[in-house]
Amino acid sequence: MAMAMPFHLPLLFSLLFVFHSHAYALPESEALLKFKSALHNANALQSWDNNPNPPCNGQTANWVGVLCNKGAVWGLKLENMGLFGTIDVDSLKTLPNFTTISLMNNNFNGPIPQLNKLPDLRSAYLSNNKFSGEIPPNAFDGLIQMKKLHLSQNQLTGAIPASLATLPKLTELKLDRNRFSGNIPDFKNHLQTLDLSSNQLEGPIPASLSKIDKKMFEGNKAVCGGPLNACESTPAASNDRSRSSSSSSSGSSSSSKKTPTWLIVILVVVGLLIVVGILAVIMMKRPREQETSSSSSSSVEAPTANMRAKGYNKEEEQGSAGNSRNGKKAQEATVKLTFVRDDRVKFDLPDLLKASAEVLGSGSFGSSFKAALSVGPVVVVKRYKQMNNAGKEEFLEHMRRIGRLTHGNLLPLVAYYYRKEEKLLVSDFVKNGSLAVHLHGHKSLGQPALDWPTRLKIVKGVAKGLAYLHKELPSLIVPHGHLKSSNILLNDSFEPLLTDYGLIPIINQESAKKLLVAYKSPEYVQQGKISRKSDIWALGILILEILTGVFPANLKGKESDEQEDMANWVKTVVGDQETKVFDKKMGTIKDSDGELMQELLKIGLSCCEEDVEKRLDFKDAVGRIEELKHKDGA
Repeated sequence: MAMAMPFHLPLLFSLLFVFHSHAYALPESEALLKFKSALHNANALQSWDNNPNPPCNGQTANWVGVLCNKGAVWGLKLENMGLFGTIDVDSLKTLPNFTTISLMNNNFNGPIPQLNKLPDLRSAYLSNNKFSGEIPPNAFDGLIQMKKLHLSQNQLTGAIPASLATLPKLTELKLDRNRFSGNIPDFKNHLQTLDLSSNQLEGPIPASLSKIDKKMFEGNKAVCGGPLNACESTPAASNDRSRSSSSSSSGSSSSSKKTPTWLIVILVVVGLLIVVGILAVIMMKRPREQETSSSSSSSVEAPTANMRAKGYNKEEEQGSAGNSRNGKKAQEATVKLTFVRDDRVKFDLPDLLKASAEVLGSGSFGSSFKAALSVGPVVVVKRYKQMNNAGKEEFLEHMRRIGRLTHGNLLPLVAYYYRKEEKLLVSDFVKNGSLAVHLHGHKSLGQPALDWPTRLKIVKGVAKGLAYLHKELPSLIVPHGHLKSSNILLNDSFEPLLTDYGLIPIINQESAKKLLVAYKSPEYVQQGKISRKSDIWALGILILEILTGVFPANLKGKESDEQEDMANWVKTVVGDQETKVFDKKMGTIKDSDGELMQELLKIGLSCCEEDVEKRLDFKDAVGRIEELKHKDGA
């Protein structure tokens, strides 16, 4: 027996290790399903059940509300879903890359979840729920990575937790529209955004918060100091201060009689020289500070309730301060949006900053915000950081060029905002959402799948929009360059609207090669170059996605980060029976429609030829698509 023990020890340790791993590191899908099981009214998350796909595939989420990065779950965005029940933090802490959670606009009640069980948490958005009760003073101990916490519009009471004041990286804190009481803590962190309005707080505002906008304290009747009116003293203290002042004045008057005049003159001159020196240092330092603060932009993480939470308020304030010496005209130029269309209501960046905003999503180049202006339309603001290599004149000229484009299948650019480090592009809001959502997430919308006539209509509209771009932008090698289902919006009548077109000339080349669809074409992968037929290749991939209902990003090989070629996959599945590959969610197909579908499939495959010379040219592709008609002529 003694001789046998060494032989079995490795096996025993292996079994113990496997048990430990399963007990403390649940697979992501199991952890999410466990989290969901504690929720009520979770109909919006039905697609999680029995889902054969992993939650994440690269940067793409296969599960509704999941945020992905490099194939791992890094956050949850479960907003406006009517959820309530228990927020199972214990299941989330088994996700090794989990850093962000947004449960805004739901019906959660009771105490807030124990966020300090998630030591790597960076942002938590829990506004517009029904959380209530006091928060323990140590509730946020250990959250050294926490940057953003939003608890607005709940029913929380008691003192603001002292542990919030010591979080080293906290930059955004929104506690407005609750019932917090007591004094405001002396925050030791570097808060850029703070909202304590509409609570029951009292006492003086700490010196560390003296530069915060006074609106962030409104609705607290007993708060004073800082940007608000000075705190009133008690009568006794006032009398003591008055006597002290009188005594000091008397003593000063007495001593001045004994002080020689020449000494007073010297002291005054020295004092003036010191003041001038300090002012000179400040004036020299201020441009450097503004430059530094302008170059450091706030990180784009998960959703926020207001555009000011994304760091633009700081830029506006700095621009205003820096330009105050040059007058009102320079200040207005700093925050002015440039409109490229004359048929839209005009507004400026401050109007956007005041607007109620909702994050629509984070794409390849940054976040998109839906902004509801108090006067005027609902717009979408896209924030780009990968354009800082483009010169100002080059960028402005390209925006004017894009702004002149007008076609029924293009989402028009409305306005833009230029800053060297990042740009904002403003367009109309299209409430029906993207083609990608309607193809792959229609259940979460509570809508039926797209039928065949609608899909054919979308393909025709996309072809018309691309044809227009190729005609109007002849000097661009690839007039669109980023054609994919998530960059096609559908209006109320399901006409497609192309977005993110014409970006290649102004996107940093290194970013373009990593992110733009054109650089995934066979000619770039094999030869390191793109061509005008790169848009044709993207159109072919899109046609195959529309016909099959398969998301191209889900075709990644297990040992490769490269997307498996959609055309090769379709050819493998089709064989001699084209009908095998068509999306069954389209419903029953008539024989005449089946012929049209097979013809469109052939067009799609011809657009996806690896050999650029054999690939359909644009005129032939659009012409063949236009010839596809139902028997009723549609």
